[in-house]
Amino acid sequence: MAATQLTASPVTVSARSLSSLEGLRASSSKFGTLKPGTLKHSQFRSLVVRAASVVAPKYTSIKPLGDRVLVKIKEAEEKTMGGILLPSTAQSKPQGGEVIAVGEGRTIGKNKIDITIPTGAQIIYSKYAGTEVEFNDVKHLILKEDDIVGLLETEDIKDLKPLNDRVFIKVAEAEEKTAGGLLLTETTKEKPSIGTVIAVGPGTLDEEGKVQPLSISTGSTVLYSKYAGNDFKGKDGSNYIALRASDVMAILS
Repeated sequence: MAATQLTASPVTVSARSLSSLEGLRASSSKFGTLKPGTLKHSQFRSLVVRAASVVAPKYTSIKPLGDRVLVKIKEAEEKTMGGILLPSTAQSKPQGGEVIAVGEGRTIGKNKIDITIPTGAQIIYSKYAGTEVEFNDVKHLILKEDDIVGLLETEDIKDLKPLNDRVFIKVAEAEEKTAGGLLLTETTKEKPSIGTVIAVGPGTLDEEGKVQPLSISTGSTVLYSKYAGNDFKGKDGSNYIALRASDVMAILS
């Protein structure tokens, strides 16, 4: 089979059009917080936005290598839970999809470790993981098995089954008042870093490729690193977070 040829064309936005970005509200992103007025024409000659790599129509299949997995990306939600239509600019980037193909696995020490995730499985993956690929006019993602957070067999994130060393936590409610009794608004409430563990992955692999169970158990109340993991909101409005066991700092009792 011929090697897969991937091509991508950058989309260039001129500095003149950056002025339209100046009025945007401050927003958090992978790269930190962008504040209004921080973009200056003298600092940016052009802004390059790279689209998904496009596989030429002459290729009929993609075979991921090693511990990589090919995922068909789930379409973005077009409505809120209340039934309100969302414009494309307001639709959140999907973090889920269906496994289409898997690699042959990896080697740890002298042991060959196969990928345990079957094709057809519905998964949730880390928000910024992998490389996006457009194949047969459908968006896919090629990512490492370790970037898969867990399996999701229903439409509700609360049913997530974490993989590897991941821990799935229901986040505690934010404090409504200060210690002095003052009511806090939604914007001033501090993001909680405490929650209850509702599911744990099977564990990590040691140097011989054997699974070492996690020391954290379901039902534990834990304190975790404030900016770790992937945040989710359940259908019941509860907040959840999936993170690595190493990001859990303490067990509370």
